[in-house]
Amino acid sequence: MKPIADVLKALNTTDKGISENEAKQRIEKYGPNQLSKQKGNTVFTQIRQAFLTPFNVVLAFLAIISYMLDYHLASAEDKDLTGTIIMIVMILASGIVTLIQSVKSNKAAEKLESMIKVTTNVIRGGSSSEIELERVVIGDIVALSAGDIIPADLRIIRARDLFVAQSTLSGESYPVEKRTISPKHDEMHSVTDLPSIALMGTNVVSGSATGVVIATGRDTQFGKISDTLAGRSPKKTSFDIGISKTSWLLIRFMAIMAPTVCVLNGMTKGDWIAALTFGLSTAVGLTPEMLPVIVSTNLVRGALKMSRQGTIVKDINSIQNFGAMDVLCTDKTGTLTQDKVILEYHYDVNGKENEKVLRHAYLNSYYQTGLKNLMDKAIITAAKKELNIVSSQFSKVDEIPFDFHRRRMSTVIQYLDGTIEMITKGAVEEMLAISSQLTVDNENIPLSNSWKEKIRQQVEDLNGDGFRVLGLAYKENPIPKNGDELAVDDESEMIFLGVLAFLDPPKTTASNAVANLKKSGVSIKILTGDNELVTKSVCNNIGFHINGKVVSGIDIDTKDDSVLSKLVEEHNVFVKLSPDQKEFIVKVLRKNNHVVGFLGDGINDAPAMKASDVGVSVDTAVDIAKESSGIILLKKDLSILYTGIRIGRETFGNIMKYIKATCSSNFGNVFSILVASAFLPFLPMQPLQLLFLNLVYDLSCLSIPLDTMDKDYLDTPKKWESQTIGRFMVWLGPTSSIFDITTYALLYWYICPSFIGHMYPELSEGSKLLFIQLFNAGWFVESLWTQTFVLHALRTEKVPFIQSMASGPMTMITMIAVAFGSIVPFTGFGKSLGLLPLPINFWFVLGATMFLYIALVTLIKTLYIKKFKTLL
Repeated sequence: MKPIADVLKALNTTDKGISENEAKQRIEKYGPNQLSKQKGNTVFTQIRQAFLTPFNVVLAFLAIISYMLDYHLASAEDKDLTGTIIMIVMILASGIVTLIQSVKSNKAAEKLESMIKVTTNVIRGGSSSEIELERVVIGDIVALSAGDIIPADLRIIRARDLFVAQSTLSGESYPVEKRTISPKHDEMHSVTDLPSIALMGTNVVSGSATGVVIATGRDTQFGKISDTLAGRSPKKTSFDIGISKTSWLLIRFMAIMAPTVCVLNGMTKGDWIAALTFGLSTAVGLTPEMLPVIVSTNLVRGALKMSRQGTIVKDINSIQNFGAMDVLCTDKTGTLTQDKVILEYHYDVNGKENEKVLRHAYLNSYYQTGLKNLMDKAIITAAKKELNIVSSQFSKVDEIPFDFHRRRMSTVIQYLDGTIEMITKGAVEEMLAISSQLTVDNENIPLSNSWKEKIRQQVEDLNGDGFRVLGLAYKENPIPKNGDELAVDDESEMIFLGVLAFLDPPKTTASNAVANLKKSGVSIKILTGDNELVTKSVCNNIGFHINGKVVSGIDIDTKDDSVLSKLVEEHNVFVKLSPDQKEFIVKVLRKNNHVVGFLGDGINDAPAMKASDVGVSVDTAVDIAKESSGIILLKKDLSILYTGIRIGRETFGNIMKYIKATCSSNFGNVFSILVASAFLPFLPMQPLQLLFLNLVYDLSCLSIPLDTMDKDYLDTPKKWESQTIGRFMVWLGPTSSIFDITTYALLYWYICPSFIGHMYPELSEGSKLLFIQLFNAGWFVESLWTQTFVLHALRTEKVPFIQSMASGPMTMITMIAVAFGSIVPFTGFGKSLGLLPLPINFWFVLGATMFLYIALVTLIKTLYIKKFKTLL
């Protein structure tokens, strides 16, 4: 491993970084610091994915067979490409709309992603600044602190207790330490083992460091791995799996029923060519080719609606999990509170305001280079207002960064007179544990047990009033116990100076947001690193009911899995948790069959966010928190989250609306066709008519994404359950068959004979053709009406058209489709399809049929909801 000086020389840089002009030249030479785009983003792949869906493949196969039967093998006078053309139009309609939605989806995702910027701190020309990761170039000097994502492959120049999580590359569960010196190569097994190398895609857990960029973009280790994975399918969500299972269920159903219809018609009517053509048309009717269109359109609209409400969806497929979420875990800071921390008091051990306490707190917060949290900022703001601090009087010597296990951090400051002090702040119990003295009236005395109890009581009183409290201690002229540098072991024998009390007032919207989430079936569990008293105070102030006792991190560590499984169900407030404990609770909840969301913004939240079904963050979060999330809020407010959840449920509901209504309708149509095939002396609808009917219905279904959901539907979590599709088909499908059969009977025994003049067997061949054409027209119109109006009946658990109306666009488009289909038999186009104008008595029969059909569907729907508790 080369010395650092040689590395800097080879990269033509210094520890002060390159100039801005040099950075521009290098980005032009090497390109931006980006990984190669996945092949799935190419135009060709989008076209392939839009058109090569299972349903379109089936339709294409059927179109080829139709072409062979109706044109290639047909006699000159019988050649007809209409059926083939209709199937091609259906493929094109589905594919083009899916492609448009795919392009829209990608553009929307890019636009939304551009709103979320991840930056890094680089030093150029001796000055530090925050720049976007894409602008990092080879030779840049990068300053790292806790919570940062490492933007490129770096050689570490300086490090202080730097621990990096690199499980994304090495699979190691625990953070590894990085330092400036590496052992020899022959002692290493891989580049991830090199302690002096920090790799792109990993993140800083604790400590601080400075490194020089040695590789960017595709040349990084992460980039090379990314290249090998390019083009691979991403991990499928439960929603993707559910859609796939449903699609193949319908294809298998079609593969069985279409040949059955073909054989039955061939055996009963003797015309096998006509039977085969009708079987093909039936197969087309059973193919919900608009499913990919409906799904993609709904997801894109949902993502855009959520963005307008302040919720950014990084992956639109995560919308379903968002709507299915029934447990939300959150830290109280910033979600239940205003996230505007104010330093209210800086007390000495006697409970009096003390400038020395504030000054030392300022020196600790101001000079640390790690992750400055809201309390650091509050200390700095208060000190600048109350004290006259001259920065030239102090200089920083060293620091020991914060970590979540010891829960404190230290800075080492030198005064003008040469005095050096280690100033440490952290959780009060941890500070008392490392202190041996305390300052009372400017004198240092031993820290006795009685003083410890007095300080604990002081802190408890402040906690009870809702204050978050930190302890402060110092040590003069500290001497390293081991080596030349001060380390964690040197945080001992300190002088306890006082406490800092912070107030983070509860949000005015928190109480309503918590109540709304509860009404929506989402239980909130507070997972915080704060202590019990502060957390209880916040809960009381917002009216958050605590179930049973407050559970602490110690309780989590001392319980076995079976007890914990019950514990996380029965309790909703968990305090003094480490990041690992937060993650563990989330995993236990998921194991208990909950869909779990985690809302966080800190590095300590990242493991739990990754373990959850839906990681939710805010745009002001640390880099690793944003990277770990699937949903990002532009404002840290539970009310926005509540709105986003309801939009997610609406999106899911509109998808299920199409799937269930279409599947049940198709299921019923199969029974109707089987009955007609067995008892009618002719086909109930000609193949071409059946194809045209499906085209009109499918195009009208494009209005479904524009529909709304009933308010009641949005009040409970919605989870994909594939088995409900088959159950829904069996319950609701046969209702249409009942009225199809009554329509057959009325057309065959009443309407057609009254119009033609005789019953079918008594007619001449020419009159029989008119009888068939009139019958076909009647069932064509009745099928379109029942299929379309059942969408309105099954879109809601209420009485359709009375208690619940579809949206204006859906109502208008479906009514236009019904009107168009009803007029077709009266047109020249209808005549070319083999349809006759329908007599007046048919419309009375149709009206009565539709009234009874909707009434029966509503009754069966009510029984279904009573038994299974939900419709969609």
